[in-house]
Amino acid sequence: MGRGDTSAAMSIVINQLTFYYGKKPAINGLNLELAHGFHVLLGPNGAGKSTLFAMLTGLFQSASGNIQINGHDFCGNGANIMRSMGVVFQQSTLDLDLSVKQNLLYFAALHGISEESALDNIRLILSELELTKRLNDKVRTLNGGHRRRVEIARALIHQPKVLLLDEATVGLDIDSRKMITQYVKHLCQELDICVLWATHLIDEISAEDQLIIINQGKIEAQGIAGELCGKYQTEDIYQLYRTLTSNTELL
Repeated sequence: MGRGDTSAAMSIVINQLTFYYGKKPAINGLNLELAHGFHVLLGPNGAGKSTLFAMLTGLFQSASGNIQINGHDFCGNGANIMRSMGVVFQQSTLDLDLSVKQNLLYFAALHGISEESALDNIRLILSELELTKRLNDKVRTLNGGHRRRVEIARALIHQPKVLLLDEATVGLDIDSRKMITQYVKHLCQELDICVLWATHLIDEISAEDQLIIINQGKIEAQGIAGELCGKYQTEDIYQLYRTLTSNTELL
């Protein structure tokens, strides 16, 4: 298979991507290819995870390099690409004084989706996330875990092919983090989409996960987590992380 065919089969293709904060490179010649499936982006704070997400969503423009989403170059196609992408940022963007339903329908309207179609698109998701009975509750009354579930539902309302989650479980309790992580993995298989899950928390990663380790704006390793541990002769993912990043901040 030629390179062109390989790229066409990938949901996300990044070539030699670079972005500077002042004179310091936050993303430094980064290359990455992701097919459908659940992918974990692991790295310490300041490694470039959020910067990469900002570039994938068009918030930052590249100093050099290229991004393709579902076979289309981001340059010149940003609006069309964003219609096929769902995003959950680290900081919540829900309107606290609107109900769950109002938040969802407002987002749907931005995508030109009717109320009926919007709720049909995510009816099963709302049920699985245990949100159906909370549709008319104001977001302000929800705990952190439920707010994250609303944001995930909102990100899926337009049936995207790519889902980005940037530190989506930060500040949540262990049970909420586990529930959300497991659900997103299940969702990825059910909908056959590409999920990129950025985290700095080791306990969110299993040995079977597709793992990408980023440090100082570069990809240090990519592959199945358990296999990477064997390749680098480490006992577990934490030791793998320490070996590749020389960082000890993770929980």
